[in-house]
Amino acid sequence: MDRVNFKNSEIKDTKFGISCSIVKPVNIYSAEIGDKVFIGPFVEIQKGVKIGNNTRIQSHSFICELVTIGENCFIGHGVMFINDLFKNNGPSNGNKSLWSKTEIGRNVSIGSNATILPVKICDEAIIGAGAVVTKDISLPGKYAGNPAVMLKKK
Repeated sequence: MDRVNFKNSEIKDTKFGISCSIVKPVNIYSAEIGDKVFIGPFVEIQKGVKIGNNTRIQSHSFICELVTIGENCFIGHGVMFINDLFKNNGPSNGNKSLWSKTEIGRNVSIGSNATILPVKICDEAIIGAGAVVTKDISLPGKYAGNPAVMLKKK
């Protein structure tokens, strides 16, 4: 066991609003969490992430650095946010200057197992389960597929 460094899940250096519910185990560090936010188990929220009031994040989701999520959003189970697009034909290996940001508007619902690349998603968008969002979404409506396309305008 001398070669293994075990670490526990933890919450550190994070600002929480009022009446938040967190189901452990989670990893949350150096983030800003609004009022009345729910975060399910097995979620990781990384440094600098901002989550708006009344947002729900279901289990097994990963929210990486450079992500902002608006108010009244729903993030389904197993949603993955990506900030490294392999701009140099491979992983950035921690070179944060190669990462890109993601902005999620208000009243956005993202279905389970969706993958969100660095994009902007407007208010009132619905992203279907398993969708892969590769480009900005600027019109409210329902989106699904790989890559995600609009199915119906709001």
